[in-house]
Amino acid sequence: MWVHDINPIALDLGFIQIHWYGLMYLIGFAAALMLGNYRADKPNSGWTREQVSDFIFWGAVGVVLGGRFGYVLFYNFDRFLESPLWLFKVWEGGMSFHGGLLGVVVALWLFGHKNKKSLAQMADFVAPLTAIGLGAGRIGNFIGAELWGRPTDVSWGVVFPNVDALARHPSQLYEAFLEGIIMFVVIWFYSSKPRPDFAVSGLFLIMYGCFRSFVEFFREPDGHIGFVAFGWLTKGQLLSVPMVMIGIALMCYGYIFAQKKA
Repeated sequence: MWVHDINPIALDLGFIQIHWYGLMYLIGFAAALMLGNYRADKPNSGWTREQVSDFIFWGAVGVVLGGRFGYVLFYNFDRFLESPLWLFKVWEGGMSFHGGLLGVVVALWLFGHKNKKSLAQMADFVAPLTAIGLGAGRIGNFIGAELWGRPTDVSWGVVFPNVDALARHPSQLYEAFLEGIIMFVVIWFYSSKPRPDFAVSGLFLIMYGCFRSFVEFFREPDGHIGFVAFGWLTKGQLLSVPMVMIGIALMCYGYIFAQKKA
C-alpha cells in the first residue's frame, strides 16, 4: 500500500501555477504532432506537415471544448441547470473523453471539408496519434488524485488522502497502461500497412470502449451519479457501448463494402 502525496502543481511561480494535468495535455498534443509528421513524411501519405500542425490545433480545440461540454452534459447536467455559467469555469476541472471524442469528430469534419479530405482519410490518420495523449491524461488524473479507484486489499493499492484512508485501485494507471501503451502499440502497427476505409478508426473505438468498460469495474463511480443500472453499470460503460458498436460497424463497412469498391 502506498499513500498518494504527489503535488499536482508542477511549477508555482506565484502569479501562475502550472499543473501536471495541463502538462500532460501538452505532452499528448506534442506526441500527436511528432507522430503525425512522421507519417506525413512518408511517400504518398497524402499529408503535409503544415496540414498536420493545422489539424492538431483544430483537434486541440475540439478536445477541450467537446471534453468540457461532454462533462457538463453527461455527468453534471443538473449543476449546469442550476448555474449555466459553471460551464465556463474550466479551472474547477471536469473533462469527458466521450465529449472530447465528439469534439474531435466535429473538428475532423470541418478540417476535412476545408482541405478536401474524406472523413475516412481524416479519422484513420488521426486515430493512431491519440493513444499517447490518452495515457498521459490518465497519468495526470493519477497525479491530481482524481478519478480514483474502488477500495481494494491488493498490495499495490493506493491511499488517496483527499478521499479517505482506504487503499484503492490506482485505476488511472490501469487506464494509462491499456489506453495509452497497449492501444498505441496495437493501432500504430495495425495502421502501418494500408487498411480499408474506417478500419483503423473502427479498431480505435472498439479498443477504447472495451478497455474503458473493463477498467470501470475497478474505478469508483462518480459520487453524484453512482451506478446507472443493474447495480454495477456505470455511466462510463454506458457511453462506451455505442463506441464499440460503431467501431464494429465501421470495420465491417471497411472490410465488406469499402474493400469491394476498391
